Amino acid sequence: MMSFKTLCSIGNAVSKCETPALLVYLDKLEANLKKMQEIMKKYPGVNYRPHAKAHKCPMLGQLQLKHGATGLCCQTLTEAEAMVEGGIHDIFISNQVVGQSKLLRVASLAKCAKISLCVDSEGNIEDLSSAAAKFGVNLDLVVEVNVGQDRAGVEPGEDVVKLAQKVQALPNVTFKGLQCYNGWNQHIRTITEKKAAVDLVVEKSKKALQVLKENAIECKYITGGGTGTFEHEAASGIFTEVQPGSYVFMDVDYSKNLDESGQPVSDFAHSLFVLATVQSVMPGNRAILDAGLKAVSLDSGVPKIYGSSDLSFFNGGDEHGIVRPSGNLKVGDQVWLIPGHCDPTVNMYNWIVGVRDQLVECVWPITGRGPGV
Repeated sequence: MMSFKTLCSIGNAVSKCETPALLVYLDKLEANLKKMQEIMKKYPGVNYRPHAKAHKCPMLGQLQLKHGATGLCCQTLTEAEAMVEGGIHDIFISNQVVGQSKLLRVASLAKCAKISLCVDSEGNIEDLSSAAAKFGVNLDLVVEVNVGQDRAGVEPGEDVVKLAQKVQALPNVTFKGLQCYNGWNQHIRTITEKKAAVDLVVEKSKKALQVLKENAIECKYITGGGTGTFEHEAASGIFTEVQPGSYVFMDVDYSKNLDESGQPVSDFAHSLFVLATVQSVMPGNRAILDAGLKAVSLDSGVPKIYGSSDLSFFNGGDEHGIVRPSGNLKVGDQVWLIPGHCDPTVNMYNWIVGVRDQLVECVWPITGRGPGV
């Protein structure tokens, strides 16, 4: 059986790729990497640690490091292992890791990389200390504060102090600082509403910092913010690190955010696409693509058909996408789709095909994909 990498060989025209295929326009990707580096120069003293969950690809992670990133965020242990195996040696798992076998895997990663991760319970801290001791390593622990997402984290008060003190009392773990992230804020559309939402995050973060100070606990690290808000956190005077991820690719949902003039945001370009093939046409009514729920995520809305404002994508089930109207499409034509949400769309693929001047320049493995075991 031929592998997809063989069927989408370097040097071939992109039109020869088997579909559905996950493509990245390298020129646009590189422009996004450079733009982030340029923007962050405005905020000296604030690092940026891109979120690998957007791409799950160590080769792309290495490009982010070359463009000024201090390390990478990962949301799952699978992603963290993939990044370390890909030569990236500063990883923050911005999530809680629970379960003895997983904790031992985290500790083993710290044998060859600097590993930090979120905590929000004393029992988990004890387990992490024990796992790290078995491998003779140290883990940096970041107390997660609930700053509005109501997902994980403790409230910004005495619970923050208790967790930090617990870390300080145990061997093989170090209190690094605070995670203060609100994912919902990333998709607030207007600047005014977004700034107000981030102000609430900053207020709660200050409260957490204050209670630590009152208890003589030093905290020099506070991380959070994503592609939709990172400049607000970076400008706050509180955050020392931000975590944008989707900026490398962008997607339809992010393009609905508005800038200060009320226009769609434009700092970062759409670089990620799903290439699909028309396999059936009802002229004047609809065209059917070979890209359905197995090829594009619909959790944040449907993909946009690149280069056309007249055609719309509709859910056709597991293996099919429906384009209405059919326009000039005919069987065998290829259609470029901008994903509605880049993270879960990437998670469906084994390879990212890098394209320049309509030729395949590289094929990168997505080794961190999966549910995050």
